Amino acid sequence: MTFTDVILTALQQLRENKLRSFFTLLGIIVSVTFLVAVVAIIQGMNAYVSENLAGALIGANTFQVRRSPIQIGLFDDETYRRIAKRPIITESDAAAVIAAVPEAVAVSMQSGFPTPIADIQYGTNTLGDVSVNGVTAPYQVVQDYVFASGRPLTDVDIVQRRNVVVVGADVAKKLFENVDAVGKDVRILGRHFTIVGVIGKKGSLLGQSFDGFVLLPLTTFESLYGRRKTTTVSVKIARAEDIAPAMAAADGAMRSAHHLRPSQESDYSVETADALVEFWKNLTKILFSVIPAIVAIGIVVGGIVIMNIMLMSVSERTREIGVRKAMGARSRDIRRQFLAEAIVLATAGGLTGVAVGWGMAGLIAFLSPLPARITAWSVALALALGAGVGVIFGVYPASRAAQLDPIAALRQE
Repeated sequence: MTFTDVILTALQQLRENKLRSFFTLLGIIVSVTFLVAVVAIIQGMNAYVSENLAGALIGANTFQVRRSPIQIGLFDDETYRRIAKRPIITESDAAAVIAAVPEAVAVSMQSGFPTPIADIQYGTNTLGDVSVNGVTAPYQVVQDYVFASGRPLTDVDIVQRRNVVVVGADVAKKLFENVDAVGKDVRILGRHFTIVGVIGKKGSLLGQSFDGFVLLPLTTFESLYGRRKTTTVSVKIARAEDIAPAMAAADGAMRSAHHLRPSQESDYSVETADALVEFWKNLTKILFSVIPAIVAIGIVVGGIVIMNIMLMSVSERTREIGVRKAMGARSRDIRRQFLAEAIVLATAGGLTGVAVGWGMAGLIAFLSPLPARITAWSVALALALGAGVGVIFGVYPASRAAQLDPIAALRQE
């Protein structure tokens, strides 16, 4: 038999035993579906965090000079006490950074921890749990904000402590719906503010919106809330490759401004959003370490089922094997035929699992905030697993078929 004949015979066996083939492959289908869908979601999340989260939180190609380092989770007591002794970042620090990094696209100051949450009122409408931030004008450049309407905050707004505010897309939509928010007066802590701009939608991650905030001039913010325990300086650089030397220059300027000797520890932090991205990648590494175990269990179970079904097929087709051997088929021809059937069977399960996993990942992305990104390596791995299972668990049944004595096989009823 030619290779084509072998494949066609294997496919014919699948068609003749559809239900049995489906239940035979169920373990492989479920395992491959799980592999493709979960990897797609994790890869999508990784890409989203790397491409969007860091940029949404501190801006693209941006580093920050902060009183406390960026950290996911709580500080231990010793670290917290040490950070609490650090001085607050001031305007003179920002001026030192500006002088040290003249190539910066923008250098801004913004209020830090604790970020106040307030009710925003317009007429009889009230929107609660809105984040209120005090910023200087360059902050809007740092964050790459695109304005849907109106204008950004200006240096004049900061100097004159104007009662003006820029709102995020969610705030404008929920308070004003189909009405342009620019020019409307809102109340924050009983004080009236005029909306001068609405920022375009930034999106969300896992249901957490990046658009539920308002921006006040930093001077106005401090007159309303007082100075925060932390103030942050953000520096936006034109090119990613220039961030490292710019950070080094800012670090040197800060050490000089704080009169620190070479042996003294820095009483500030100069950081990018790498801590956030690294935290997420470490989390997904844990998930990736669990996935192989779950997939392996399903694959092994599916392989054992395939082996048993193929052994049953050998028993059912004993007379067929005897006839083929009597007509000149060699043992290796019989072995090749049954091994090909096992491989085709397992590969069909792998293809079905890929299709179902692909569809499931797309459905999850459509119905939930979880992004999904199908990767070529996960599809290739799924197909390789399917074919590999067919080879590993199909060898024994194929060998059993090849070893049958043709005379005894022909006597089989």
